[in-house]
Amino acid sequence: MAGFHVIGVMSGTSLDGLDLSYAHIFRERNKWRYELLQARTLAYPEKLQVRLARAIDMSGLELSRLHADYGHFVGKSLKRFIQSNRISPDFAAVHGHTVFHQPRKGFGLQIGDGAAMAAESGITIVNDFRATDLALGGQGAPLVPVGDELLFSEYDFCLNLGGISNISYREKTGKRIAFDISPCNMALNFYAGRLGMKYDADGLLARSGCLLPTLKERLDALPYYAALPPKSLGFEWFHDQFLPVTEQFASQASVQDILHTITEHIATQIARTCRQAKTKTKPGKKKTLLMTGGGALNIYLRERIEALCGMKAAAVDKKLVDYKESLIFAFLGVLRMQRRPNCLCSVTGARRDNIGGAVYLP
Repeated sequence: MAGFHVIGVMSGTSLDGLDLSYAHIFRERNKWRYELLQARTLAYPEKLQVRLARAIDMSGLELSRLHADYGHFVGKSLKRFIQSNRISPDFAAVHGHTVFHQPRKGFGLQIGDGAAMAAESGITIVNDFRATDLALGGQGAPLVPVGDELLFSEYDFCLNLGGISNISYREKTGKRIAFDISPCNMALNFYAGRLGMKYDADGLLARSGCLLPTLKERLDALPYYAALPPKSLGFEWFHDQFLPVTEQFASQASVQDILHTITEHIATQIARTCRQAKTKTKPGKKKTLLMTGGGALNIYLRERIEALCGMKAAAVDKKLVDYKESLIFAFLGVLRMQRRPNCLCSVTGARRDNIGGAVYLP
């Protein structure tokens, strides 16, 4: 049961901080298992957060500088995390921060210089997990479903509510399917920011608002929702497709009403997806739902999802809710080091399962 002791590092599109999970990952009775030993979220320094938020509009020179600076920030954060917890990880697996996601054009960009991370932290770094899948014609996302398949297979549906909502499930054929459903915290945080808040705590603002039927109809009609998987979303889609619709109502409606309507839209799309997924999974048993990510802590959003889906989310430890993605990135790093596939073509549409991740030595 020796296994690996790994730090997984995740930076989401909602810019709510850097998640670090220190885990023991091992095989027992021919099954992968984990122990989540330590976890912490580090807030971004304000200046860095502002730069990350505007990265999509930067020049090549500015973006290259941010790539290096962000790598040094992550490396120093890893070093502090290691020292404060008195741990000795074998390596760290780092998602990086997504700036561009345009799989139809064959490229994406997760910034964070792996060499800078290794130099600052003093440990081996695995990062850049999406590039190989993109080169093989895939979406390069989502990556977490490998962990859903090998670490959380007891759940029928794994739903993550981060900047973007996504789902993972196994069809009755045995094939793992996963895709992005809709924007989530990315949209909710954007409008909470209009009132000077980082996020809508417990969904209280949304709960106090009223439904804007025309806005919801227009959001539900966005072409992405009719597309079949494999499919994935990025900030570009939110900025170019989603935001122009909601902004048409921003001068006439309250922030609370817009948040209420977006919340209902998110829950509607998730419920529609779950209903369709139920028809593709094995019949005959009550379906189980694992709901994780920052949005799972939004009480109003969670209530609406459960009500429309007709399923209660499984009761799990809050640490798992908060840190499942960074935990799975630690696992993706283990698979990379063992030269096992860590990206599924059934999820991304790539020509084959593949092994993603570049390795940087300290």
